[in-house]
Amino acid sequence: MDLEIERRFLVRTTAWKDQVRTSTCLNQGYITGSINGVTTRVRHDGQGAWLTLKAPMGVKPSTPTSPIQCWEFEYSIPLEDGQCLLEHCSHQVSKERHMLDLIGGDWIVDCFGGANQGLVLAEVELEQPDARFPLPPWLGPEVSGDRRLSNAALAQHPWNQWPQAEKQALWQ
Repeated sequence: MDLEIERRFLVRTTAWKDQVRTSTCLNQGYITGSINGVTTRVRHDGQGAWLTLKAPMGVKPSTPTSPIQCWEFEYSIPLEDGQCLLEHCSHQVSKERHMLDLIGGDWIVDCFGGANQGLVLAEVELEQPDARFPLPPWLGPEVSGDRRLSNAALAQHPWNQWPQAEKQALWQ
């Protein structure tokens, strides 16, 4: 079991492209029927596949909830199994993931496709919830903890279905 500590941001410009180390296309789907807030995801990149369960911090007894932390259980599965499971997921997300060469944590930028086309989010995974790190100038507002922008939520209520006023409010 791993503790995922992640902060998320909207992205203002494409200046991050100068720091791309590697990129991959991801297809992921969500197995419906969440229990106690646990999300079950299947993901593949055409080379490998993973089954992931994410649980909010409060699911573990006597642990406070946190918008930037969750329990993460991720397991490699055969690619064919991942592709088959994904075919059975009615809620899916596709994105191009870019791993960046930046200091302060493990940085990625996700450029969403399909019904989420146009949405670009940056994430940094941290060792500690109170870790300090330099903010690149191309970052927009922080959206950590905004559950509407979780991949699972975007699979059910895609970005392109959001009212324009709701999108603009994120930039305020």
